[in-house]
Amino acid sequence: MRVLGAHMSIEGGLDRAVNRGAEVGCDAIQLFTKSSNQWRAKSLSDEDVSRFRGAQIEKGISPVIAHDSYLINLASPDDVLYQRSTAAFGEELDRCDLLGIPYLVTHPGSHVGSGEEAGIARIAQAFNQLFSARPHQKVKVLLETTAGQGHSIGHRFEHLKAIIDRVQQPDRVAVCIDTCHIFAAGYDLRTERGYHEVMDAFDRIVGIGLVRVFHLNDCKKELGCRVDRHEHIGKGFLGVDAFRWLMNDTRFDGIPMVLETPKGDDGAEDRVNLAVLRGLVSAKG
Repeated sequence: MRVLGAHMSIEGGLDRAVNRGAEVGCDAIQLFTKSSNQWRAKSLSDEDVSRFRGAQIEKGISPVIAHDSYLINLASPDDVLYQRSTAAFGEELDRCDLLGIPYLVTHPGSHVGSGEEAGIARIAQAFNQLFSARPHQKVKVLLETTAGQGHSIGHRFEHLKAIIDRVQQPDRVAVCIDTCHIFAAGYDLRTERGYHEVMDAFDRIVGIGLVRVFHLNDCKKELGCRVDRHEHIGKGFLGVDAFRWLMNDTRFDGIPMVLETPKGDDGAEDRVNLAVLRGLVSAKG
């Protein structure tokens, strides 16, 4: 079974994101629980939580996945930004906990020239601090694979493994694979053999069982470009066959897969991309 969806705007309220997802045919959705470009947000009221949970039950959208703010950098060598990022990430965890959202996706961060080892250590340190302060929370943090722009961490599977190995409560961390990002990072999924080689490498290094969410995006740039630019399914350099192999990989039955592709105001693009993906499920990979 394929659980497909898309990232949805929270304009007008968190419950509106659920309704928008239902309108375009999503099984699951991803959202920000606050503005992605602001550090702070108004606290969630009881009414906010009730309306969100009620909409989710009414529309049958499950799961809802959250993505953290783009301002957060848990790998930063700057102590002021690092402490601010850690505090902000803690607020993201708390908002997910209140809303009953099981997964919080995060880009691991940028070491800003301090080096990969230093950045990885900072990320793990932040998680250890945050998890220790929240012993009863059930929210799982998902490390997202990255394209490798600048000094970002997460464009090699080994980075994810190194972070997880340093987390004192590893059961609270798993992975989100972004198809555009791994292609941009140099992992070639365009042939059946290539697809299986990449997934076998991930399984060997990190473990297939740690994949909790996929971001389904084609790529506007060539293999190994290390540029994060999403394209509609089958319209980019990654191509439709990569998604054919993924849609028919039984190891990922039941794993939510959400679009982060370009969209307009009426949801037409999401409808088209979801239809393309669902059309591939019956095809033989």
